[in-house]
Amino acid sequence: MTLELGGIHHLTAVTAEAKKNLAFYTQTLGMRLIKKTVNQDDTTAYHLFYGDGVASPGADLTFFDFDAPKESRGNHTVGRTGLRVASEDSLNWWKNHLQNNNVGTGAIKERNGQLSLDFEDFEGQRFRMVIDGANKVVPWAKSPVPAEQQIIGLGPITLSVPELDRTEAVLTQVMNMRKVREYATTSHTPETHVYEMGPGGPGAEIHVAVDPTLAPARPGAGGVHHVAFRTPDQDSLRQWIDRVGKAGLRSSGEVERFYFTSLYFREPNGILFEIATDVPGFSADEPMETLGESLALPPFLEGRRASIEAGLKPLV
Repeated sequence: MTLELGGIHHLTAVTAEAKKNLAFYTQTLGMRLIKKTVNQDDTTAYHLFYGDGVASPGADLTFFDFDAPKESRGNHTVGRTGLRVASEDSLNWWKNHLQNNNVGTGAIKERNGQLSLDFEDFEGQRFRMVIDGANKVVPWAKSPVPAEQQIIGLGPITLSVPELDRTEAVLTQVMNMRKVREYATTSHTPETHVYEMGPGGPGAEIHVAVDPTLAPARPGAGGVHHVAFRTPDQDSLRQWIDRVGKAGLRSSGEVERFYFTSLYFREPNGILFEIATDVPGFSADEPMETLGESLALPPFLEGRRASIEAGLKPLV
């Protein structure tokens, strides 16, 4: 049986303004704060997770709170993050809603053969809303956004690279993705190449935009740190660890994050990939009803709670 990824698990981006970030993603975008915790490798920084009403894998947009300058855009990074909504009516609702909240948007127009809406957050984080008619909204009851208009989840994710071949080899030969199509990005840039995993659809697609004229990106606020892909459990994760190692890619090996277990490695154009388990999930240490309402720490950091809390900035 072929080892397959189940789709996008989460995407982790960078903010330099955690308080404004929390307000934008919970109030303007209406996402649920499903976990308020810290970067496990730098506990002076928040790690904020936003998702749907029940913290579904594939709906998690997360942020590290780093004191960083703004990202300089370019290659070797994630260039745009897809957010899935239910219908064309939802796109129209979101365009009006964003503009009413002083968030600039592009036009609703056909890209990649379907209607979509581009916008950016207050730090320049780039998004594209797309229609996902195959999956249902799992609403957050306390969201200021009406249930039927809430964000379903992530995807597709667009990578920006200067050359395709080595990245494509990792996606197809190591990660068992399927190349399904190409489309023109704009009239003056090369095509974007589309790969799908598992069930397919926008929540299980990676788009690779190739433009050799772009300079390398400089990481920072408004940029993306890494993208993570779904695997069911630790047994399958260990198969991925073995497969990535046999392909000659340097990796982290198994990393325990408590809410999931992970593997990290960089594809040949330098973009950081993670493969993460669907289990145990974000209700491992908090009731589903009160996710995100207090600072959650995994057991291996709990003994340092007082010093960690003392080093964090207030969010409200």
